[in-house]
Amino acid sequence: VLYKQSGLPRNQVMGMAGVLDSTRFRTFLAGALGCDPKYVSAMVLGGHGDNMVPITRTATVSGVPIAELLDQETIDAIVERTRKAGGEVVKLLRTGSAFSSTGAAICEMVEPCLTGQPRLLPVCTYLEGEYGFEGISLGVPALIGKDGVEKIIDLDLTAEEKAALEKSAAGVRQGIESLSAEDLG
Repeated sequence: VLYKQSGLPRNQVMGMAGVLDSTRFRTFLAGALGCDPKYVSAMVLGGHGDNMVPITRTATVSGVPIAELLDQETIDAIVERTRKAGGEVVKLLRTGSAFSSTGAAICEMVEPCLTGQPRLLPVCTYLEGEYGFEGISLGVPALIGKDGVEKIIDLDLTAEEKAALEKSAAGVRQGIESLSAEDLG
């Protein structure tokens, strides 16, 4: 809605849920391994919620795949916790939501825009054919720099990852469709 109503070019409109969810994913992996999250590289794609898509296949700790460091049961539990983390935060706070982690995610996105030093981040951006999606904003990896979204990186997803991303996109579309015309401005 913001993209369409603002008249801004699509590269200047992006959401931070992918950065937030990926930070949580990295933090949970680091906790399971007893290491600092700064050594964990991991990404979450799709929508923000129970159908987000943590990409475990490419997750690493100092270059070592997590599948070589953790058993599948632990990885699956971390994926599930990542998907439910927003609700976990709200439950712990009892009122409000994850405002400080949201602010930190936004800062992580703004920094490459201000410094002009591009960074690859999973951001919510309007798709025009990328990943096979049209007319939907979805979390995907993108190179962020002085012009905002400078390039969307089209990962070669496995069939399972593609199916999970399709399910996530369907959830995003369902959420959009549930809004009334009044809600959309």
